[in-house]
Amino acid sequence: MARQIVMDATGDTRHDFDATDAAAIAKAEERFKKLTGLGFTAAVREGEGRARLTRDFDPTAEETVFYPRLQGG
Repeated sequence: MARQIVMDATGDTRHDFDATDAAAIAKAEERFKKLTGLGFTAAVREGEGRARLTRDFDPTAEETVFYPRLQGG
């Protein structure tokens, strides 16, 4: 089971999907494109405390975390 985690001001929302289901992958890719298009940064977790930034949807990633754009003032 793969997971996309979307961080925001209220905490996080988790979206699990079956990486062997074509329809679930399509929906996850659509979510990825929508979020990155809105300015979220995507990072694939690679282990405890490690992640790499990504600009492309990876259906084989176990967990992708989306961080909102930082806002300063």
